[in-house]
Amino acid sequence: MLLSLRFLILTISLLASFASARDVPPNLQNLYTKLLKQKKCKHPLASGFYSTADGSNTYSYCGDHLSDFQILYIRGRGRGRLANMDVDCDGVQGGAADDGRCSVGLSADYQSTTAFQDMVAGYNVSGVRDLNTYVHPYVVFGNEVENVDHENKDSRWNVFDPRAYLVEPLSVMAVVCDGGNKLVYGVWGDTNGDDGEKSMVGEASLALATACGGREMSGSNGIDEEDILYLAFVGSEAVPGRRGAKWDAGSFEEFERSIEGLGDQLVQRIPADGKASGMVRVSWGMMIWMFVALVGGHLGFCWI
Repeated sequence: MLLSLRFLILTISLLASFASARDVPPNLQNLYTKLLKQKKCKHPLASGFYSTADGSNTYSYCGDHLSDFQILYIRGRGRGRLANMDVDCDGVQGGAADDGRCSVGLSADYQSTTAFQDMVAGYNVSGVRDLNTYVHPYVVFGNEVENVDHENKDSRWNVFDPRAYLVEPLSVMAVVCDGGNKLVYGVWGDTNGDDGEKSMVGEASLALATACGGREMSGSNGIDEEDILYLAFVGSEAVPGRRGAKWDAGSFEEFERSIEGLGDQLVQRIPADGKASGMVRVSWGMMIWMFVALVGGHLGFCWI
């Protein structure tokens, strides 16, 4: 009886792991493979970020395909270096999915709310006041300074607001992980604040980390391999809104299924060969917009 029970538990766990991620489509797989072969981002939008606290600040938000594919992503310098995945426990705690792996205290920089808590609450979905790290597969994307003036911040601290390049909060993102073998859909749900010593990249909710790395993921244990591709999509069409996602889902699987259709549509922006030439074809309108974004950033404008 005991062996049968253990076998049942193991079977359920394996089925859950298979259901938590999907195969990577050929176009995205081709892009992923070619990005791994590149040495660096050719058109960085912002640079000087860290993947690990004791590493180098050689990571960038990359705009190589901002114009042609309308995507942004994070990558490091050197072949095979994209980003790792730390676990973010911010937001709502508790609920049926809470198994204690992200309990307060396991994450050194825990915050009780996510960056877009007001927007989530503004959807007025019953019982949902913020994102839940156990349920919602959200990505931490963008870096901001809150506690001090940017001019007075340590030179190691850099900032980046994806909204300056028309990536919208709570928009769907695609995450390729497990050495390029898994695709998980999530939303842009939080930003890296200035509560640490360095400006970091590469972080996601426990739900997303579990889909990529299994149940050994926790608030103190993420994925060290720097082979994870975080793709953000430009434009309002990437935002599911109140009705386009099941914000009151009881599990990761239920929520991720609700944004799967939109995620599949957005991934189709990438051509079949996933050509990663780094060539950016820019229209006059795009050139003017990028110039305004660049000047505004230097002058300290706030992009909303």
